Amino acid sequence: MLSEKSRPIIEATLPLVGERLGAITPNFYRRMFAARPELLDGLFSRANQRNGEQQKALAGSIAAFASALVANPDLVPEQMLSRIANKHTSLGITEDQYQIVYNYLFEAIAEELADVITAEIAEAWTEVYWLMADALIKIEKGLYARQANDKMWAPWRVVEKTFAGAGCVTFVLEPADETPVTRAVAGQFVSVKVTLPDGLRQCRQYSLSADVDSTTRRVFTTKRDDGGEVSPVLHNDVQVGDVLELSNPYGDVTLDDGDGPLVFATAGIGCTPSASALRSLAQRGSDREVMVLHAEKSLEAWALREQMVGDIEQLDGANLQLWLEEPTEGYNSGFMSLQDVELPAEASVYVCGPLPFMKSIRSQAIEAGIPATRIHYEVFGPDLWLASAN
Repeated sequence: MLSEKSRPIIEATLPLVGERLGAITPNFYRRMFAARPELLDGLFSRANQRNGEQQKALAGSIAAFASALVANPDLVPEQMLSRIANKHTSLGITEDQYQIVYNYLFEAIAEELADVITAEIAEAWTEVYWLMADALIKIEKGLYARQANDKMWAPWRVVEKTFAGAGCVTFVLEPADETPVTRAVAGQFVSVKVTLPDGLRQCRQYSLSADVDSTTRRVFTTKRDDGGEVSPVLHNDVQVGDVLELSNPYGDVTLDDGDGPLVFATAGIGCTPSASALRSLAQRGSDREVMVLHAEKSLEAWALREQMVGDIEQLDGANLQLWLEEPTEGYNSGFMSLQDVELPAEASVYVCGPLPFMKSIRSQAIEAGIPATRIHYEVFGPDLWLASAN
């Protein structure tokens, strides 16, 4: 995979490039958006540019990919690439855009590494970039081909908008045209495109929270981020009858088809993927052993509480444990801990919530004897955890 010529160069320069990626990636984005401002309209997140998360995720992904190639030149890091590819396809990324990224990224590299870069170094890192880009393009073509249609975006009409917990709203949508609808899988998400007050279109990914098998409905639940750009528009401005643009469903952290035990460990709005999984299990009449662990500020703040409790009650093999920051009789107080939780043998564990929460629960699950390969997590927004694993 990585040539013998490039491997020692990448290995030797990786520490320096990794150290300077923090300057390279902002330089890259400044160059690209100055020359191609249209890419901010309906593709890149303006909010993630402002807070620096996208720059960190890109820098970390490049470094992680290069590190993986140095360690195993004949293999590619499939988990990382799959996660990126699913996000890309939900945004409608196309093959030709990789050349655009390459042009401006390597202009930034040349400027930020002007004191050390040589033709050989540039050639080696070009090889790394295109190995990563070509692998992503291949995966993304496969993801697009699985869809029931060849459209990046389709119109969906809002038919219900309901309160779903403090600061949370559930949207139910139906197709607004004849575009064939792809059946989703529990745990997947869709991108939702909205027009902001200044006219710029922005996209955000939201986990489907119910009815994933339907070809006539899409259901997602959002928590309002008062400092955000998209959720306030959805909560305040989008009304029943309005039409939104939705992507096809994507996401690789999905409910497995086996019959083994399941553990869902979530916090806050991170409950949405597990809510769709519980609804899917309940609709199938599953008899799998299911443990639902959820952490929340208060009962009132728990998004989808009624839906999740109702589905748990329908599942003979399901039980719930709840941790509340506001002490409430009958429930665990404080933050979630697995210390006194007996996780089922051979369980598959699904974790979703704030990054510190997920890191803590993953570590505790491993200490409890769950293999890392059976612990799955979903990050809302740029995956800074996966990108930092280099």
